[in-house]
Amino acid sequence: MHFYQSLTTLTALYSLCEAIPLTTADIQGKQTFTLDQIPGVNSSRQAPAQKLLNVYAKYAKSGASAPPAVQKAAASSSTASVAASPEVYDQSYLCPVTVGGNTLNLNFDTGSADLWVYSNLQSSSQRSGHSYYNSKNSNLMGGYTWAITYGDGSGASGKVFADKVVVGSATATSQAVEAATSVSDSFISDTNSDGILGLAMSSANTVKPNQQKTFFDTVKGQLTKPVFTADLKKGAPGTYDFGFIDTSKYTGSITYTNLNTNGAFWQFNAAGYVIGSGATVSKTYSCVVDTGTSLLVLPQDVVNAYYKQVSGAMYSDYQGAWIFPCNSKLPSWSLVVNGKLVTVPGSYMNFANLGNNNCYGGMQSNTGIGFSILGDVFLKSQFVVFSQMNAKPQVGFAAKKL
Repeated sequence: MHFYQSLTTLTALYSLCEAIPLTTADIQGKQTFTLDQIPGVNSSRQAPAQKLLNVYAKYAKSGASAPPAVQKAAASSSTASVAASPEVYDQSYLCPVTVGGNTLNLNFDTGSADLWVYSNLQSSSQRSGHSYYNSKNSNLMGGYTWAITYGDGSGASGKVFADKVVVGSATATSQAVEAATSVSDSFISDTNSDGILGLAMSSANTVKPNQQKTFFDTVKGQLTKPVFTADLKKGAPGTYDFGFIDTSKYTGSITYTNLNTNGAFWQFNAAGYVIGSGATVSKTYSCVVDTGTSLLVLPQDVVNAYYKQVSGAMYSDYQGAWIFPCNSKLPSWSLVVNGKLVTVPGSYMNFANLGNNNCYGGMQSNTGIGFSILGDVFLKSQFVVFSQMNAKPQVGFAAKKL
């Protein structure tokens, strides 16, 4: 974990990445910090079909409904079907967070807005293998509850406490902590993760009777600037920066776009796409930037066009997804954002080896969802900015510095 507290350094950083210079008053008493991911160990790997079903389950409340082929494939899949090569993209990378004095490893998720954790309120069997939050001396928010129910029947629920939460050098002294009383088996089996720290908009929070602020919304006034960035990596832990934009982590300029009005997610409209070195195809489609989703999920016509350029690629009813021979050459794919191309290398599209020289595509169709999701297959190729520095929230993308 690295901390940047030099006034001179902060001023230099922002003079490089913003047109409006900072004054001493802007940053006096404010802070920035970098949070390093840590790799999960002894992870129980889900089959790719289950990962795709998880996307539909996560966005069920937004109207997502998994096609029968995806449901069937997930039901018949086994974690043993995932080979160790070339890379399993759903390797668990987590961040340490102190919740009420307990250090937990949490998933940072820009596709949700709840800070929920394993707790002492669960049975000992549910807590087995997890670090957990001890609510014994915490301030119970009487009458407040939370529940996250996914389309596949999985979920978690519990009580709400106001407690101290520390991420890096930022402290929320009275943050809403959603302590689980029960979680479904699909969560229990992932012993790497002790919960989720949601970084979507607070309007997506599930606490009742009144929604609660996300951690970022609670502490953004402490930060030098209300911004955080994700520098996720292919096959290695990445970093999250809060309060500043580290110019050493990208090259060229950052391409920004405004979010869709009144959205609950980091969601914007893309203007088209490019496959390999081909021509730009104009197309308007809505995209959610989601660090908590593994796959790149796009409109069916876009996906079909991509796999037409992949030798031997086919839609597998058994997998409920596109697969291809593992030795196929994969073209790059570019998203059009504000007239600029944001490019994912073709190699990133090889999500997992299914055996028998068949590989699972990192790009799949959003049929039944209604919008596209830029998950980790996409995000690991970019330096991503989540900004509330302007009147309208924005996301920004820049090429990684190699």
